[in-house]
Amino acid sequence: MKTSKEIRKAFLDFFSEKEHQVVKSAPMVVKGDPTLMFTNAGMNQFKDLFLGNEPIKWNRIADTQKCLRVSGKHNDLEEVGLDTYHHTMFEMLGNWSFGDYFKKEAIDWAWEFLVERMGIQAGRLYATVFEGSSDDNLGRDDEAAGFWGKYLPQDRILNGNKKDNFWEMGDTGPCGPCSEIHVDLRPEEEVAKISGRELVNKDHPQVIEIWNLVFIQFNRRANGSLEELPDKHVDTGMGFERLCMVLQGVTSNYDTDIFQNTIAEIGKLSDKKYGDEVKTDIAMRVIADHLRAVAFAIADGQLPSNNKAGYVIRRILRRAVRYGYTFLDFKEAFIYKLVNVLNQTMGEAFPELVSQQTLIEKVIKEEEESFLRTLSTGIKLLDDIVGKAKQNNLDKVGGTDAFVLYDTYGFPLDLTELIARENGLGVDEKGFAVEMEAQKNRSRNAAAQETDDWVEIRKIEKTAFLGYDKLEAEIRISRYRKVTQRKKTFYQLVFDQTPFYGESGGQVGDTGYIEFNGVKTPIFDTQKENNLIVHLTAKLPEQPEETFKAVVNTEKRIQTANNHTATHLLHAALREILGSHVEQKGSLVNADHLRFDFSHFQKMTDEEIEKVETIVNRKIRENARREENRTVPIEQAKEMGAMMLFGEKYGDEVRVIKFGESVELCGGTHVEATGQIGLFKIVSEGAIAAGVRRIEAITADHAERFVNDQLKTLKSIQDTVKGSKNILENVLNLMKENSELSKQIEVFNTERVKILKASLKSKVLQERGVNIISDRIDVDNAGMIKDLAFQLKGEVENLFLVLGAEINGKPNLTVMISENLVEEKGLNAGQIVREAGREIKGGGGGQPFYATAGGKDASGIQAAIEKALSFL
Repeated sequence: MKTSKEIRKAFLDFFSEKEHQVVKSAPMVVKGDPTLMFTNAGMNQFKDLFLGNEPIKWNRIADTQKCLRVSGKHNDLEEVGLDTYHHTMFEMLGNWSFGDYFKKEAIDWAWEFLVERMGIQAGRLYATVFEGSSDDNLGRDDEAAGFWGKYLPQDRILNGNKKDNFWEMGDTGPCGPCSEIHVDLRPEEEVAKISGRELVNKDHPQVIEIWNLVFIQFNRRANGSLEELPDKHVDTGMGFERLCMVLQGVTSNYDTDIFQNTIAEIGKLSDKKYGDEVKTDIAMRVIADHLRAVAFAIADGQLPSNNKAGYVIRRILRRAVRYGYTFLDFKEAFIYKLVNVLNQTMGEAFPELVSQQTLIEKVIKEEEESFLRTLSTGIKLLDDIVGKAKQNNLDKVGGTDAFVLYDTYGFPLDLTELIARENGLGVDEKGFAVEMEAQKNRSRNAAAQETDDWVEIRKIEKTAFLGYDKLEAEIRISRYRKVTQRKKTFYQLVFDQTPFYGESGGQVGDTGYIEFNGVKTPIFDTQKENNLIVHLTAKLPEQPEETFKAVVNTEKRIQTANNHTATHLLHAALREILGSHVEQKGSLVNADHLRFDFSHFQKMTDEEIEKVETIVNRKIRENARREENRTVPIEQAKEMGAMMLFGEKYGDEVRVIKFGESVELCGGTHVEATGQIGLFKIVSEGAIAAGVRRIEAITADHAERFVNDQLKTLKSIQDTVKGSKNILENVLNLMKENSELSKQIEVFNTERVKILKASLKSKVLQERGVNIISDRIDVDNAGMIKDLAFQLKGEVENLFLVLGAEINGKPNLTVMISENLVEEKGLNAGQIVREAGREIKGGGGGQPFYATAGGKDASGIQAAIEKALSFL
């Protein structure tokens, strides 16, 4: 039996023999593409090649791509663990042709690999082809069917509808018919009863699709019409886990060696055996699957959080924690203990798992512990909610209840839905959505935008970036389009060449303007989208076909370059002071400041921060010149010791930036020499996630202003404590004196309260069984009134107390009522102060027996007291 490692290697070796360039998997977490959070298909990293935004370097490519499908139309989360073949994170084996071979070769090689190399029985295979679509004026894909006829009888070449057999990148863009390969894994006796052709695409667990061959031959326009592409492409994707299931002779992906080591370790930790009970088996499968997704995401730089991609990862992890808690009796963190086993299985193919193991374990452990602190209470509450729903013959958990579970106990909605479904109930999703909207304290997804088709003025292969050397250039607009977002319209412009830097690598995009015939069109941002440098402007130039002068905002660019270079120096200094485990986990570089996130497992001491600042400022004074190599082969860059960030996608040639010992791969803009930075100052350091800390720092003018402001503050303190040679000593003495005086005042106020209490008790008015105390008193703070009121309540029965006071020029009203009067006479202190508070132009509230009000008009205090008394 072939192991999963051998199967993966056999696929890549096969297509290497067919003259394919084998490339590494792109990160699972997508950066620089606003349409995707995660890589959900093998084609994602080649999207720019399909769109024509990037020149084609190799006509034939093969790879294994790590993918994640838990949102949008590709959402397999609810099936994971329940069936034998769905996953969140999975590997997609693929071979690609860009304008080279097409349907014949793709089909020939698929058959050769599966049948002749891997030994799958030909009689167990079926192929589907696109049946055609009258809406698109397309007929059946007889071309593909003809090539399959060489290998399969006609009754095993099946027609598939548009949903199954026509692939589209999105609402617009490249698309085309596809041909799926299905395999029937059932025992012979079942095959004899019913033909596999009747079960294809019917969700049968043993009649499954393993490979999809996509033939990209059309472009879908914004109006819905199709146009033929000048160059035809092939995009194939085969589920690695399913292929291993077929070749290892098992009936579940989870029975392959990809998962069995992890499942065995879960069984060992839980003291339960896989295969003994359905519910515990499902739990083990879910945990083994979710572990992979979370570990790979963290290795790619995505930490669990409360928004966007981070929230997806948190949802997956919490789902796994709950399965372990409920069905395997794990009451303490355990998933982090499985990371080492995962690495033994997949670390060879994906070395980022091994190098990031400590971080992955720490992040998972902290997330587990955080959720476990509220999980038991949340589950008990949900059990009560489910019980009441069943008692009242309801079929759903209420939206408000679901929101409380989310907001207070950290239950993602899909986890509540899962537990409700296990109890035969649904969840009021609309009600939940209403509560979520009302809360308004969570990040919302970016507003939907309407985007027109590109209007092409002139064709270019790729925008030439001039910004490393120039801040001004003559440019021509290649294409433009109108975008409407949040009810605002702006335009995206693509130039043939540009000095503007597009936002990427943590560095913000340039601003500036383009000019023709004396008319300036401001550029308010520059972004990268699908590898295009896109310039944003509020108004389209009147003559877009002309040649323009493009000018970058020089001051902003220089300040941004200062901060970007300082970030590199900071990174090197942190590794020197804290250790080589320090790796960048995120950054933001703009004209005002820099933000640097890095892996480290404890708070930096003041001494460490000072040492880091000293090293960076020493490098600045050395005035080290920038050493720049713009096209360095990736392997050579590694030999140079360049820092490479996990989760980043690097090409075969990279740009290397060196300042002294600092060597990094970077596409950003930098200073000519470090002396230009002037001064570096760290302004904050703190934790943002498990094992990840954040430094915020400033440079140049901003750092000078910060230091000067600090010196001015120190000078003011010095002037305040005149005559002192030791300012710190004198300030500490003042604080000590202040503390002693505060204690004396507290004792004095306690005595004043005693005197006030005795005076007020002597003024008690008894009327119909009620002891009434009302007066305007002189106190220093509201705390004295509260203390006085509660003391009187404890010493005077049947009390109705109303006190007014003016504190620091502001009126204050207090009402205290004995509990028996509240119940017997229906009195409510909160309602009374709300009414009486109007006399002092204010308002307040509180409990039925005690309430206070504040206001603006102290002249109304006596009227407020009388108003409160009127309620008797």
